[in-house]
Amino acid sequence: MTLLVIVIALALIFDFINGFHDAANSIATIVSTKVLTPFQAVLWAAFFNCVAFLIFKDHAVANTIGKTVYSDFISLPVICSGLIAAIIWNLLTWWYGIPSSSSHTLIGGFAGSAICYALLSKGMMPLNEIIDSDKVGKTLLFILLAPIVGMLISIFFTLIFIQHKTWLKVGILSASAVLLWFLFIGFQENKLNENMNKFFKVDKYTYAVDIKHDSTQIHKLEKAKKKAEECAPFVAKYEYHGSKVVVEEIANNVDLKDITISKLGDKLNLYFKIDQIKNKAKLDSTFKPEYKATQAIIDSLKPITKKYFELGHIGMVAAMNVKYPISPDKMKDFTKAMKIDIKADLKKEIEKADNKILRWCLAGALLLFALMFIYNEKIKEPTAKRTSAMFKRSQLLSSAAFSIGHGGNDAQKVMGIIAAALVANGSIVDIKSMPDWVPISCYLAIGIGTLSGGWKIVKTMGTKITKVTPLEGVCAETAGATTLFLTEQMGIPVSTTHTITGAIIGVGATKGVGAVKWGVTISLLWAWILTIPISAILGAFFYWIFSLFL
Repeated sequence: MTLLVIVIALALIFDFINGFHDAANSIATIVSTKVLTPFQAVLWAAFFNCVAFLIFKDHAVANTIGKTVYSDFISLPVICSGLIAAIIWNLLTWWYGIPSSSSHTLIGGFAGSAICYALLSKGMMPLNEIIDSDKVGKTLLFILLAPIVGMLISIFFTLIFIQHKTWLKVGILSASAVLLWFLFIGFQENKLNENMNKFFKVDKYTYAVDIKHDSTQIHKLEKAKKKAEECAPFVAKYEYHGSKVVVEEIANNVDLKDITISKLGDKLNLYFKIDQIKNKAKLDSTFKPEYKATQAIIDSLKPITKKYFELGHIGMVAAMNVKYPISPDKMKDFTKAMKIDIKADLKKEIEKADNKILRWCLAGALLLFALMFIYNEKIKEPTAKRTSAMFKRSQLLSSAAFSIGHGGNDAQKVMGIIAAALVANGSIVDIKSMPDWVPISCYLAIGIGTLSGGWKIVKTMGTKITKVTPLEGVCAETAGATTLFLTEQMGIPVSTTHTITGAIIGVGATKGVGAVKWGVTISLLWAWILTIPISAILGAFFYWIFSLFL
């Protein structure tokens, strides 16, 4: 328990450092254009970092981070070593004013310490059996793609905003809003199907078959896939009918008995803390007898869960009490722990995919820009002073949107690490079961960190790459926010640093290649490329130090 507390504390410290390290991403352009003072800007950014808590419910990025390493190689020392490595590299790059990626620092440290653990405990083995190569591959790919996407979108917005034909601008912005709306509906439908796969444990059985080569799980995998596919026609109705109707249709048409019994088995594991004891046994052989005894108790009780639909909740608990007598003072807690409402669990899983607020944020912002152009250029007489004032006001909106994306993307990374630690400790069954205090504390930590600012990096981002005007600040921040919202929906942990840097380069490039200080940009690129390998080496080193005392 002590090590778990240390890991959680280190994770929140990292989140705080992430906040002030990446504060520049949210405030650099708004400070450099003098729309807000530095103090006003960090207050603005910190507030909208925390607002992200109300918007992002699916935590897809947290799930990706937490599952970067396969569960067999996740332990509290592994996570602790990765966090120490990430904190050191973050502080080092902050000290030298280098806007490196906190996200990739965390992934590198976590993966490096896990690889070291695997090598020390099991010897040489394929990397794809230690880390999820698909998730890591996407993350590595977006080291290059995120700034490119941010750059292209910022060029697109800049070219629209400097267009002199008002109605052409309004038409393109309106069409873009409609396109984004339907694109996000597509993301929502994909995520609904992904969440059904998670609900029926397709990912768990796939791991057992593909990575563990456990042929006994093939039947379960095929069955789980079939159940998820059966749900597809019903979840497709979510946008128009809501979760309540969808849940009822699934309950009436899809057999939920197997998944109910499986989740009751998870509740048994959690109540008896089998994962926590298992991890203790890995580190200390004196816990092995306790692990075997506890596993035997669970194995004796699990067959009774299959009688749940015959006996009911109370009857099942009573039958378990006969098999393994539970002391009267613990009976109330055990009865509560074994209670299940499969419809409520299903409803929660479905609602996590909802992205209506994100859709309104992006599409609404573009339509608002369109209305501002109509007002300033058609209703009022356009002047340089009025146009400048319009873009300065708009920067408040675009900066807020980017801060929401920053909070939603980066706070989730720490959520994933804390959730992985709770799973390793046996405190929760899986990452999607993380308690509410985890996201709340992560959003608060990153918000407080942002309040602390990161003035060295603000200078690099706001002035050294290219000189930014209010119009270009709006374009860069809107492009950055759009990129972050898109990648969050895909569950890809991109770097907010890389994203906004690419967006700033994009607005600079519209003025000509010479407007961008490419020497600074190339130096930043080297920092991006080196972040994951150096963090991984540090993570492996710190785990090796840990292993000397285990």
